[in-house]
Amino acid sequence: MKIGVREISEVREGEVCRRSVHHDYGIRIDVGIDVEVTRLRCGGFALALRYNHIMSDGMSILQFMNAVGHSMPVGEMAQGASAPSIPPLWQRELLNARNTPQVTFTHHEFDKVVESKVCAGSLHDMACNCFSFGPTQISAIRKKLPHHLHKSSTFEVLTACLWRCHTIAIQLDSEDEVYLIFDINVRNKFNLPIGYYGNGIAVSLALTTAGKLCQNPLEYALELIKSAKNNVTEEYVRSLIDLLAIKGRPFLTMVNSYFVSDITRIRFEALDFGLGKAAFGGPGKIFPEPGLDPANYMPMKNSQGEEGIMVPMCLPTLAMERFVKELDSILGDH
Repeated sequence: MKIGVREISEVREGEVCRRSVHHDYGIRIDVGIDVEVTRLRCGGFALALRYNHIMSDGMSILQFMNAVGHSMPVGEMAQGASAPSIPPLWQRELLNARNTPQVTFTHHEFDKVVESKVCAGSLHDMACNCFSFGPTQISAIRKKLPHHLHKSSTFEVLTACLWRCHTIAIQLDSEDEVYLIFDINVRNKFNLPIGYYGNGIAVSLALTTAGKLCQNPLEYALELIKSAKNNVTEEYVRSLIDLLAIKGRPFLTMVNSYFVSDITRIRFEALDFGLGKAAFGGPGKIFPEPGLDPANYMPMKNSQGEEGIMVPMCLPTLAMERFVKELDSILGDH
């Protein structure tokens, strides 16, 4: 681990969130984790952390930061604590490939797809927006669903809505296959021990055609998502691990894909190093780069103090206009 400290003598109020941590402050590829603390003139500080996602995930990094917070209160190395409250466990062998790898499922998330002519060449004129979904907006989406689906999780309901709106917005040919890719925490499926610091997430996928997704009602997308979640059994994940070992970590299919990662339960903003809770905690890069990054579902609070979810979105400008129009038709005046 490498830790660096630097000072910013003049940072105006409200400017912190727009600053970036640049690579010339000791960022290295050959270490597991980099931490940088920037002291601000106002007395606060910004803590930046960079890690290899193959080695760890958000849950394990939060556990690490909690351990640091517990063992270094008020910035001191220790205040009676000689070790973190939850001892770290590496044990990456728990998720090793089998001795004889067996791919027992079809993993379409690694399909090689030819980019649609409809989308090709449209990425030079992009629009980026953040969309906020509080209890009122989620309730408005639920009202578009049959009664027996009203108890679906917030993630399922919101993702079904956004995947369908996204697909309508990019105007693919009706026969083009479209993918929804999302992360799933598999710690419980493998009974990974408390303190496990490795990567405990797997990817799952829902697959259909653009025509079916756009022409069917919202519950069609929702049922596909539920089915994709239910498919992630221990054997499914073992099959995925074996495939990665055989093919040497192939790239995810990002063509015609909507890739999301729900980090609303990874509450970095709740970390306390002795100066109170953070004003913000989350990824340093808010907007996803099309074809590379997932859209992160991030926790937020609206002006009434209600907790909700913020979703960043980047689309070609005309597609963004169609996306907003379609979303407004679902949310109404909410």
